[in-house]
Amino acid sequence: MTQDTLAVPAARAGGTARWWRDAVIYQVYVRSFADSDGDGVGDLPGIRSRLPYLASLGVDALWLTPFYVSPMADFGYDVADYRDVDPLFGTLADARGLIGDAHRHGLRIIVDVVPNHTSDRHAWFQAALAAAPGSPERARYVFRDGRGPDGAEPPNDWESVFGGPAWTRVPDGQWYLHLFAAEQPDLDWENPEVRAEFAGILKFWLDLGVDGFRVDVAHGMAKAAGLPDVGHANQVEMLGTAVLPYFDQDPVHDIHREWRRILDAYAGERIAVAEAWAPTPERLAAYTRPDELHQAFNFHYLTAPWEAPAMRAVIEESLRTAGAVGAPATWVLSNHDVKRHVTRYGGGGTGLRRARAAALLTLALPGSSYVYQGEELGLPEVLDLPEEFQQDPQRLRGEGQGRDGCRVPMPWEGEEPPFGFGAGTSSWLPIPTAWRDLTVAAQAEDPGSMLALYRAALHVRRDHPALGDGPLRWLDGPPGTLSFAREDPETGRACVCIVNMGDRTVRVPVPGTPLLASGPVHTAGGTAELPPDTALWRDVNEG
Repeated sequence: MTQDTLAVPAARAGGTARWWRDAVIYQVYVRSFADSDGDGVGDLPGIRSRLPYLASLGVDALWLTPFYVSPMADFGYDVADYRDVDPLFGTLADARGLIGDAHRHGLRIIVDVVPNHTSDRHAWFQAALAAAPGSPERARYVFRDGRGPDGAEPPNDWESVFGGPAWTRVPDGQWYLHLFAAEQPDLDWENPEVRAEFAGILKFWLDLGVDGFRVDVAHGMAKAAGLPDVGHANQVEMLGTAVLPYFDQDPVHDIHREWRRILDAYAGERIAVAEAWAPTPERLAAYTRPDELHQAFNFHYLTAPWEAPAMRAVIEESLRTAGAVGAPATWVLSNHDVKRHVTRYGGGGTGLRRARAAALLTLALPGSSYVYQGEELGLPEVLDLPEEFQQDPQRLRGEGQGRDGCRVPMPWEGEEPPFGFGAGTSSWLPIPTAWRDLTVAAQAEDPGSMLALYRAALHVRRDHPALGDGPLRWLDGPPGTLSFAREDPETGRACVCIVNMGDRTVRVPVPGTPLLASGPVHTAGGTAELPPDTALWRDVNEG
């Protein structure tokens, strides 16, 4: 029955388990997770109060979106002070308390670091504006003279990811680069002072006990030499995936090597995860070479269509390229920047069935998995937010609906919004009334709920010796299906995962005993009838 085996590097080196190779990491969008003070915005004490929920869910670590001092032009990804907590989210003491409590619950903490740009309110940028062209203050950022007789045209034709020119002119006539919003000026990473500052920022949070960093725009810090024009056609073609021609420059890897040396100097396997968009899986894998970052988000998997051949091709390519550099593959279905996958997979009952099956597929794959808050509840994208609540800078600059719909706060309990999100009567984005059936409390006692499926899958994944890091062996299956085995050579046990992505029920052989299914499956006579958009795990003991 077997077709081939995809080898993945072992999870252990020198007898020491490397937790990050097969961790399940839960993304907390801080603004939208839990509000402790009733102001409608999530905060660090709110997260701290919900740690028992996260520990019982069965995840290994939390990734927190930025909570640093910020004017919130891009909801915290415009940082004014990297060594303090914005009062909206709490205090530095709250951060220390959260890290300590998380560790006591067996959870690691990964925090966001935003190195490509600062806020325009950062003390460095304010000093740059007050200083003259050519000054040391301006040398921390990318300031250039304009083109044309009077310098009135931008220095080149680069466009912002958020739309429009990537340059803004200041009163003395120079221009500064911002690959995102104008409130997010790009730093010049050729400046040794910038490199030293971020080395200090990493050490500050490592000394406070964080277990790692998610590196925002990890592909962006190094700029193309000479800042050349790229041509409008190339920019338009690539904007949809954020792989602009001036991203993913080779010198960025020198920065990541410096950071890896800092991380390796700390005990406890501290890690860095790259948010990097690259045009090919090979280019993406370069960010996770042995002397660079530990992981990179697998956006090729996230964007794969719900079709068995396409999904298998992405899985094979992801395992091949990650394995070539000795890194674990990562798997992610949703995050705070993309439409939730229940909706992407068709919405309604179809989207929910596919999301349930996708959860079992994802958690059965070798490597590390990321869970975006609320996906364990089956939350859909909110597509009808009132105009006055849509605040995402992407939308405000004409880039469609923006990302607000995937950032609507978590529903915890109760019959009416804000469903226990906070002590107040409102939330910064309104929660749909229809989510009363999707709250944590509503699903907690329902064995057929999405929450129950995630809890069961995460606990099976943690306990089963064949799941997590290790090899994957493809099995034959009917058209429209994916079938593979995860095997543990020490115990002889295997977990077989079968997913029907087709449009008709299929009959498949089912060795071993059932572990978990994403939907109703009828089994008889050594075979199972697997309906469309359904996944099945089976335990096979070959010892």
